[in-house]
Amino acid sequence: MNAFLAFLRRLFAAQVSAEERLRSALFRFHDEQTEALPLLRGLFAALRPQQRAEWQDGTPQRLFVLLLQTLAEDERLRAAVRRQLRRFLEERRLLTFFTDSGILPGTGFFSEGWRIVGNRLLPEVPDERHLKDCLHVLCERGDDWRWLETLPAGGLRDLWSLLADKEEASMPAISEQMLDAILLLAHRVSGLGVEGELMRASPNLDADRPRFIALSAEALTFAQSWRAALADPEYLPDNGSQLRVISAQCRDTLQRIRRRALQVGASQDLSYLLTRSEQSLERLETLLDILSPPPPSTVDETATAPTAWSDFARTALIAENRRDSLRHYLGELSHLLAVRVTENAAHSGEHYICEERADYRRMWASAAGAGVLIGGMALLKIFAAGLHAPLFVEAVLFSLIYGGGFVLIYLLGLTVATKQPAMTAQTLAGLLGDLKPTRGADLERLVDVIAAVSRSQLAAIAGNVMVALPVAIAIGWGASLWLGAPVVDAGKGEHLLADLDPLGWALPHAAIAGFYLFLSGLITGFFDNKATYKSIGPRLARLRWLRVMLGDPLASRFGTYVQDKLGGIMGNLLFGCMLGSTGVFGQILGLPLDIRHIAFSSANLGYALTAADFTLAATTLAWAALGVALIGGINLIVSFALALRTALAARRIRFIHWSPLLKAIARRLRQAPRSFFLPPRTPGSTETIP
Repeated sequence: MNAFLAFLRRLFAAQVSAEERLRSALFRFHDEQTEALPLLRGLFAALRPQQRAEWQDGTPQRLFVLLLQTLAEDERLRAAVRRQLRRFLEERRLLTFFTDSGILPGTGFFSEGWRIVGNRLLPEVPDERHLKDCLHVLCERGDDWRWLETLPAGGLRDLWSLLADKEEASMPAISEQMLDAILLLAHRVSGLGVEGELMRASPNLDADRPRFIALSAEALTFAQSWRAALADPEYLPDNGSQLRVISAQCRDTLQRIRRRALQVGASQDLSYLLTRSEQSLERLETLLDILSPPPPSTVDETATAPTAWSDFARTALIAENRRDSLRHYLGELSHLLAVRVTENAAHSGEHYICEERADYRRMWASAAGAGVLIGGMALLKIFAAGLHAPLFVEAVLFSLIYGGGFVLIYLLGLTVATKQPAMTAQTLAGLLGDLKPTRGADLERLVDVIAAVSRSQLAAIAGNVMVALPVAIAIGWGASLWLGAPVVDAGKGEHLLADLDPLGWALPHAAIAGFYLFLSGLITGFFDNKATYKSIGPRLARLRWLRVMLGDPLASRFGTYVQDKLGGIMGNLLFGCMLGSTGVFGQILGLPLDIRHIAFSSANLGYALTAADFTLAATTLAWAALGVALIGGINLIVSFALALRTALAARRIRFIHWSPLLKAIARRLRQAPRSFFLPPRTPGSTETIP
């Protein structure tokens, strides 16, 4: 019966219009006996969209405008809402709201991450005595921030102005807690500012440390001045100008540390400290604006306490609502590290772009050398599969063949074609961020790079495929003659051809390989960053046993070599492990998981030809060749698209000028198609179209 009644109530509520629900929620504010928190909770529930589609159709904005109109027209209702809001604030403890809402806690990166996961499984119980916890009661859904963000900031300021108590603008109890918050924030930033991790990354340690120490002392002076003013209305308090100057100096130091970290390496701990310090400084300055707003200027004519209060309340409410979003948490903290990782990949990507004929020839030769090794690696993998070893042993063998081969290719300075997109995408992302489509020169310069990337990619593919295929044929034919029996039997040859069928699993498996190629680029950047940040080279050079064995000069050179190559070694090794273990995991899980890589697919086609004693029908051979080409296309498209998206997100670039860029590329294809496929005719020329 209770369930049926609840169903009827929900059905009736669904029939009530959003406007009627809002008016009903506002009418309840006339009841002086009702607690303020349930009234405000009901108001938020009336403003909240009932369906996800309403977030985008303007419903929240329409209801908010109705709220403003109703309060502006009904003075008695406005007074009732004002009284309840004042009562609500005065009955709560505000300190944690001022110091913690929207600011990372001091528990650290992993502790906060586990707290978010744990809170998803078993939600925390809010303490309604604290305003910070009451925000979770008002916005009880984890996605309320979506519709709150759609509300215009100007409208929220109008609402705050309507509800501001003109007769009692100063609330001593709230002002006292705000002063405590300013002191706490200043002490926090002073402590974080002299943390070893932060100071080690500081470009000027001796000059930067006093700024953070002075912040705490100046905040104490400011708080004492304002407490004296609260006790004596005739006393003129400090306007906070000096505290703002020191805060700006601290913020400048943090920004310089961020810029330096992009060059010398970053860690998640450093990113956490920087973000927490910057958030605390921003909050301190916001509280200063509320207590003692700076005089309006030509830059900001709205610098008033109500405006600061409104903007702060909106920001804190949205941030507190997103507090348990793991995705948002990782996104905010991963920015510095992501930029650093993608910047490393971008520097690597520059080496994969051919500008001149000599570069093109080197790329082709480099790719051809890799094709020779890949032809041998493909045969080793076929032999390993023929052992029918236990699954774990098979995964290890495959991983060693792939990983060891890719590391050898990297150390020899050779090129695997499919490694290029994940690297060159980072370079293009940097150019997209600087692009101004109104400047024709910028657009043409970007098209030059895209054309160079295209012909470089084609050179690498040609070198890999055109060499891996004949090498595989030569090895298979020569080994068969030497052994007196086919090195790859007919059954295995049929299996290799089936793996290239475009209508089978070849293309999904190629997409998996493309994803791994994208991951390997990030892994390379991550370990490059780690090697630089942790000073792996100099630390290796200090190993006593290495210095005894090699001598100081050689130990130093060895350390430098490892630091320079660590990212590439780990990226290629782990890429090989991913390729080698996917098929085995698919067998264990009973899922059709495997990988297809264009270079290995072309080599496998060569071995299938030798297994069939070169008697394959022309249609079968053409179908298999089409499969190899499509596998290569999927490899490149998936890895490039993911890498470009990640690089743009890491740099927080929202590129919206695709139309003029695509038009410029199409124009270049019509006027100079050769530039996308072949190197420029003259040295140094990029065949730019004026």
